[in-house]
Amino acid sequence: MSSGDHRRENGPSTTAKPITDTEIAAEFSHHDLTIARINNGSFGSCPKSIISAQQQWQLQFLQQPDYFYFNTLKPSMLKSPDVDEISVVDNATTAAAIVLQYITWSFFTSDFRPGDAAVMLHYAYGSVKSSVQAYVARAGGKVIEVHLPFPLNSKEEIVTEFDKALKMGKMNGGKIRLAVIDHITSMPSVVIPVKELVQMCRDEGVDFIFVDGAHAIGNVEIDVVDIGADFYTSNLHKWFFTPPSAAFLYCKRSEKVVDLHHPVVSVEYGNGLAIESAWIGTRDYSAQLVIQM
Repeated sequence: MSSGDHRRENGPSTTAKPITDTEIAAEFSHHDLTIARINNGSFGSCPKSIISAQQQWQLQFLQQPDYFYFNTLKPSMLKSPDVDEISVVDNATTAAAIVLQYITWSFFTSDFRPGDAAVMLHYAYGSVKSSVQAYVARAGGKVIEVHLPFPLNSKEEIVTEFDKALKMGKMNGGKIRLAVIDHITSMPSVVIPVKELVQMCRDEGVDFIFVDGAHAIGNVEIDVVDIGADFYTSNLHKWFFTPPSAAFLYCKRSEKVVDLHHPVVSVEYGNGLAIESAWIGTRDYSAQLVIQM
């Protein structure tokens, strides 16, 4: 049955009922009505019905923690994911840590050489920029920032400046090991032509490409396979309206992307990134349960 087919198997044809303005208002009636919330990109604005579902999971845990922990929670979180290229993580910052930890090990094992470069946008989100410094720079890598003009007049300006940074990283026989590309930058808000930049990176021999799409899902159409990056992450608690905090990390299946691990090492270490990310010890899993159940 296609996504556009609303027929029921054993019933008459039916169509989805439109949501009224009153119903939408009711979903967000728990918000402070004296404040016009326009910063949805930071913390999201979870609807009341989703919060209710999350609270039901929290209450189930609190009613009988031992039973819920061992018989409901853990089996639910550790069930085999439908798509083994997708891991559910707390947020895009956690996803960045997973990717950057992986890149760091390549420096430690001498697969990469000191002075090899990572390229990222000057507009990159602060915590991701800090993560690149904390992992790549401390491991001996060089960080090149792509400075974009503001205001931007065309995507060609982005492409031109990114190309300059790639050429800079390859000067004197240098190698670019990682490119970090925002799909939608945080401040200022700019939609980046990620597919074009990913292809440019491929043409220039960049080893790994990580797209930070923290603001993308729910804002723009995403096809991670078509974009073609090795890694893609997006927060679900922003424009996808899940409870905070929840995000996904896509890791392209390939011979070169192997042995990724969650930065929090727990008992599921070695059972695959999706399982490691799903279970990192005692914590509130209700946001992930709302998504997966």
